[in-house]
Amino acid sequence: MSNVDTTTSHGHDNAHAQFDTRPIWRTFWILLGITMVELLLATIHLKTGFPPKYVLNGVYLILTCAKAFYIIAEFMHLRHEIKNMIMTIAVPALLFVWFVIAFVTDGNSYRELRNRYDKYQLEQNDKKVAPEGGEHETPAVKPGSPE
Repeated sequence: MSNVDTTTSHGHDNAHAQFDTRPIWRTFWILLGITMVELLLATIHLKTGFPPKYVLNGVYLILTCAKAFYIIAEFMHLRHEIKNMIMTIAVPALLFVWFVIAFVTDGNSYRELRNRYDKYQLEQNDKKVAPEGGEHETPAVKPGSPE
């Protein structure tokens, strides 16, 4: 006979029975709550027009960053790391946010300058478009057809 322990089935031990699921459910409810607030604000804005779009975008940005940092803290386990490790990941993430804001601002500046100084762009902006549906006269002779 061999000295093999047959009390555990398939080599599993009791570590799975002691796993605490409370932090997972807490994370789920927090993220669900933030998402529901975002959806509620969007629904209110679509029905009433309040709050103004720029305020709503700022609130969305703050709530989305809160969700992102909470996900990073929980699922990347940064909450339990030393301060230097947290800073190694947080500072480049903040630099990336700055990078995106800088490029969006620069692109908007380019668009405004183009609209201000490009005469062709200004002509296109002022041109009225004829509505489709017969409010304008149709020519008696179609272009390209023999008379």
